[in-house]
Amino acid sequence: MKDIKCFEQGPIRPPSEAYSLLLRITRNCPWNKCEFCHTYKNTKFSRRPLKDILDEINTISEIKDKITALSMENGYKGEVPLQFIRQIYAGDFTEAERSIGAWLYASAKSVFLQDANSIMLPNNELVAILNLIREKFPKVERITTYGRSKTIAKRKSFEELKELKKASLNRIHIGFESGSDAVLKLINKGTSAKDHIDAGKKIKAASIELSEYYMPGLGGRRLLKEHALESARVLSEINPDFIRLRTLVVLPMMSLFKKIESGEMELANEVEVIKEIRILIENLNECTGRIVSDHMLNLLPELEGPLTDKQRLLDILDRFLSLDEHVQQHFRLGKRAGAYERLDDMNDAETYKKVEAALQNVLSTGPNALDNAIYEIANSFI
Repeated sequence: MKDIKCFEQGPIRPPSEAYSLLLRITRNCPWNKCEFCHTYKNTKFSRRPLKDILDEINTISEIKDKITALSMENGYKGEVPLQFIRQIYAGDFTEAERSIGAWLYASAKSVFLQDANSIMLPNNELVAILNLIREKFPKVERITTYGRSKTIAKRKSFEELKELKKASLNRIHIGFESGSDAVLKLINKGTSAKDHIDAGKKIKAASIELSEYYMPGLGGRRLLKEHALESARVLSEINPDFIRLRTLVVLPMMSLFKKIESGEMELANEVEVIKEIRILIENLNECTGRIVSDHMLNLLPELEGPLTDKQRLLDILDRFLSLDEHVQQHFRLGKRAGAYERLDDMNDAETYKKVEAALQNVLSTGPNALDNAIYEIANSFI
C-alpha cells in the first residue's frame, strides 16, 4: 500500500482526543509566550494552505478506502478488528496507513483539528475543511479544535461560530489555565478573565461544546486562593460543558522556572494543590458541566463527574485530605509510581506493603526526598 503519500500531524492533542483523526490545519502556536508551556518553543507559527489541507483530507479518504477494501479481501467485512490492526502494524504499511488503520480500529468517529489555535483561520477556510470532512467521512460524529479565548472574544463573531456549528464543529478546547488576572499576568497568558468570559459565553450561545482546561498549582502558594476563587467565579459565569484539570509541573526549560529560581513564585506542594482544587469546586456555582481529571499529572484521577453531584466530588477530596500525613505520602508515591490509580487501591495488602517499603527507602535519603522523587517521575510524563 506504499503508493499513498503521507499526511501531516502536529505534536499534541487533548487526552480526550486520543482516538481522533489528527488533521493539522495550522502549525504551532501564534502566541507561544505562555511561561508554563514549552511545546512550541523555538518554532514559528504558520497557516497551512487550504489546498494542502483539502488534498490531505482526500488522501486520508483514499487510505481509508484501501484499508476497508483490504479488510473485505481478508474476510473482516470492511471492519478493522484487533487482529487486523495487528496485521497492519506488523506488515509493510506506511505510518500514514497505520495511523488511519488505528483510527478505523477506534471506530473513526472523531476528528481533531491541530495545532494550538486553529480557530483563528478565516471562517470560509474552516467551513471548507469541515464540509469536506463531513463529505468524506459521513460516520464522523465529533469534530473539535483548540482555540484561544482572546481570539474568540476579539476576532470571532457569534454568527461565525454559529456557521462553524452548522458545518459540524462540535467542541472547542480552551487553555483557560486561570480566571485570575494576576495569575494570567504571572504566566504571560496574553488574555484576561473578561476574554475568558466573553469567549466562553459566545461559544456556549452558539451551541458548541466548551472544554476549559484549569491548571491547579499555577498560582503558586502566594496566589493559590485567588487562583481558585477567581477561576471559580469566571467558570461559574461561563458554565462550560467540561472543566478539565491539568496539574502544573514546571521543567527547567520553561520560562516559569526562572521565576521559581528567583523566588518570584513558590510552588505549592501536592497536598496544597488538592486543597486548592477543593476551593475551586466548592465555589463553582450553578455549573452543570463535568469535572474531568484525564491527565496523568493529576493526583486524583477518580475526581470525575457532574457538578450537579458536587458533594460527591468534595467527598473524594476530603477523603484524601483526611488521611494522616504518612498515608498521604504513601498514596502520592504509589500513584506516581503507577502502583495506585484510586484511593481504594491502597486496600490491596500486597501492593500496600511494596509501596510502603519503597516509601521508607525514599524517606531515608533526606527530608525533601519524596518531593524530589515525585518531581522526577512527573517530569517523565511531560
